[in-house]
Amino acid sequence: MSKAVRLVLGLLCLAGLLFVRFRESELFYDPLINYFHGDFQNTNLPELSMFKLIGNLLLRYGINMLFSLGLLWAIFLDKNILKFVIIFYLGIGILLLIPFYILLKDYVPSEYLAFFYVRRFLIQPLIVFLLIPAFFYYRKVNGQ
Repeated sequence: MSKAVRLVLGLLCLAGLLFVRFRESELFYDPLINYFHGDFQNTNLPELSMFKLIGNLLLRYGINMLFSLGLLWAIFLDKNILKFVIIFYLGIGILLLIPFYILLKDYVPSEYLAFFYVRRFLIQPLIVFLLIPAFFYYRKVNGQ
């Protein structure tokens, strides 16, 4: 794959991640967006549909994962990295979804930090921005 195609693919994936981030309110059902923008530290959660919220959360996580995979492919062109990242994303998604559900069911307004950060890792593409430097370092150490 030529460098120009890789650059375009990487930029498109990055634009996709940004589009999802800046249009989140219109694209996904998530009453927690407005909740966390307000005075959430002393108020109860808004009325929400648990099934709809988790479904949209998984959809958003999946879309972010696909754009992240495209970005990593454009940068590294390595099938082994891609296989690892797919397994890693699926594992992290499952591992974070369980505490998200538990923290949502037993939410206490004064103990919001764990819920806030678990949700943030599920809805934001933070993982890819941790993996990119990790893979650059991995390649440097292994002489690739």
